[in-house]
Amino acid sequence: MRITPRILLEYINRKILYYRLKKDNIKLGTKVTFKNKPLIYIHSKANLIIGNNVMINSQNRGYHVNMFNSCKIMADRPNAIIEIGDNTRFHGSCIHAYKKISIGKNCLIAANCQIIDGNGHDISFPNVTNRINTTGGCKDVVIEDNVWIATGVVVLPGVTIGAGSIITANSVVHKDIPSMVIAGGNPIKIIKEYK
Repeated sequence: MRITPRILLEYINRKILYYRLKKDNIKLGTKVTFKNKPLIYIHSKANLIIGNNVMINSQNRGYHVNMFNSCKIMADRPNAIIEIGDNTRFHGSCIHAYKKISIGKNCLIAANCQIIDGNGHDISFPNVTNRINTTGGCKDVVIEDNVWIATGVVVLPGVTIGAGSIITANSVVHKDIPSMVIAGGNPIKIIKEYK
């Protein structure tokens, strides 16, 4: 293989990224691949656990839809946890945990998805002028094994997506989704069951 300046730069950036991720609260499995540089911020008292053979893709080149931005992985509050299971692929999307987000094994997360376990602010009714000063509550998000989340999906706090299910593009997951179904829309509904 011919070493071009681009390949050399990608190699150097990957080595720098791996070095920066060598912290006690960040556990990387074997063969974790970063394509281009993601934004990763993990609070010193939070935890990021990435399984084996995981791909975190922030590179538009070669991907079938346009990514609006790099991958973003944030656990910015003390005791927050993000877990990503073995063989999962994650493309140009955001995982932001205030408390806990758990993504299973063999999951496909397409570009431009938002997976969040908390709201940015409290609703603050009737004192809405104070809303800007609040940080909002949080509820765990669980994405079980073998789930496929299509492009542009928003996964809201407190939901579980059951094993083997597919969430169609641009859906908003605001409630639990059972295993082995295709679900989609806003509001989301079950389109087809495979039980």
